[in-house]
Amino acid sequence: LFGAMGWPDIRYPDGTEIIPQLDLRMALELYAGVRPIRWFSGLPKILADKRAEKIDFVLVREQTEGLFYARGRGRLVGDDEVYDEMQVTRKGTARITEFAFRLAATRKARGHEGRVTCVDKANVFSSMAFFRKVFDEVAARHPDLAPDHAYVDALALTMVKKPWTLDVLVTENMFGDILSDLAAGLIGGMGMAPSADVGDQHGLFQPAHGTAPDIAGQGKANPCAMFLSGAMMLDWLADRHQIPQLETGARLIERAIEHVLSQRIAVPMEYGGKAGSAEMTRAVLDALPLVVAEVA
Repeated sequence: LFGAMGWPDIRYPDGTEIIPQLDLRMALELYAGVRPIRWFSGLPKILADKRAEKIDFVLVREQTEGLFYARGRGRLVGDDEVYDEMQVTRKGTARITEFAFRLAATRKARGHEGRVTCVDKANVFSSMAFFRKVFDEVAARHPDLAPDHAYVDALALTMVKKPWTLDVLVTENMFGDILSDLAAGLIGGMGMAPSADVGDQHGLFQPAHGTAPDIAGQGKANPCAMFLSGAMMLDWLADRHQIPQLETGARLIERAIEHVLSQRIAVPMEYGGKAGSAEMTRAVLDALPLVVAEVA
């Protein structure tokens, strides 16, 4: 299932946007927002440090509670005060943490560190201290993996100073929303940022960016985030239905994109190139037979 963000000029009377994607997350229990961040050869080097080429981590965002629980529930007192309430439950925190550790185990099997960092603000908020407490309880059931903790402000600093040290991050809803855009900035922008909204029964896959109304209908959007979201969908289907050919297909999509970018066959407009949506699509499609031949 592919979803979409709302149109920013259409709003509720209280000023908030109409965002169907958030309704889908709640209705289908899509509690895990999965945001992989990987630097591809050929992308702009936002960070000068050579080690930035090793950026390859995943942000896992809890999506059914946290501060987003307050959506539609804000309490306005006269015209002077407004209150939004955060919700953090044991069920919600435990299942997102289990998801993050399972993901870390999969990544460890592929050569990654197998470390899960709990991103919170446990030094200030009771809700975040509880989030960390439940995280630690779940972590104890995964002795073969490495649990870690970071306050959200310190983690934001790490993401800029040494993001190549990160593996799997698990966060509350709002923190994950903010950090995922910062993470995308490390690899050049939202055009390379895929995402998945995953639950126990359903999955929704889409670029992490919104509707980009300023360039709507102009053919300028970089489609790579959509292609990479499709690869994530293949991985999810491969795991659910035990069809390894689908996982192979996901890797081929990634390799085709990397081939196009690294060889500068087509350069997206936001990276100073001239390739719009159609040109990038054609270049990736043309690269697929080449990468298939390489692995055959």
